[in-house]
Amino acid sequence: MTRLAICPGSFDPVTYGHLDIIQRGAKIFDHVIVAVFNNQSKDPLFTVKERMKLLEECTSHLPNVTVDSSSSLLMDYAKSKNAQAVIRGLRAVSDFEYEMQITSMNRQLYEDIETFFMMTNNQYSFLSSSIVKEVAKYRANVSDMVPKAVEEALALKFK
Repeated sequence: MTRLAICPGSFDPVTYGHLDIIQRGAKIFDHVIVAVFNNQSKDPLFTVKERMKLLEECTSHLPNVTVDSSSSLLMDYAKSKNAQAVIRGLRAVSDFEYEMQITSMNRQLYEDIETFFMMTNNQYSFLSSSIVKEVAKYRANVSDMVPKAVEEALALKFK
């Protein structure tokens, strides 16, 4: 049986913190689908297609990782893919409370899919897509926060 995990997020844009979780998840699971979800409570800088393209570029070295998108509920999407797990990254204790609420709701919706939390590498624990966008908007250096393709895409958006 193939162990399939979904790594969901808005990835607006993908950061080294996201990639840390994706790469480590790819070592544990046979296949990881990085699923771009459009969070209605956020005003995205990049379109879903742009985010997918950036993720595909940044994960092209991982043969067991694919990129997809969905506008459905995470648990409906995971069921449709026959996933066994969801991978979620945690940066700090403050993330845990929110993630616990989401995981509890997901378990109510579909109890057969397990959620795995991974602590991000300490060097990325301060990173968020929001912070990266704010820094990039003022044309500051984000090369330590995002891959080159993302850095270039941000520069074009804020030109």
